[in-house]
Amino acid sequence: QVQPVESGGGLVQAGGSLRLSCTASGGTFSRSAMGWFRQAPGKEREFVAAIAAISWSGGSTIYADSVKGRFTISRDNVKNTAYLQMNSLKPEDTAVYYCAARRFGAGSSGSLDYDYWGPGTQVTVSS
Repeated sequence: QVQPVESGGGLVQAGGSLRLSCTASGGTFSRSAMGWFRQAPGKEREFVAAIAAISWSGGSTIYADSVKGRFTISRDNVKNTAYLQMNSLKPEDTAVYYCAARRFGAGSSGSLDYDYWGPGTQVTVSS
């Protein structure tokens, strides 16, 4: 069983950058697709980005249209860690960001496809 834990959230001004980390203990991280989701107050949880296992499709990535070109997802299988580099942040990016792990190697934008979730980390972007 993979247990993800997020870190790196905080308060940043619009136009700034943050890097979120997701360290997963247990299970086989390298075989798991990893995803980032976010939930703003009063809104449903939404997909942000996902990365497949290296063995599945070379670690292919997918992004929500709202973050494409600004956010980059990556993974380090030696450190059992996935990252979300967020640049050009906007106030509408303010949310709790969740990391999720999937038992399968294929990345997915569907939250129901993920099996293990972290507790979340708050990202606040001020205008």
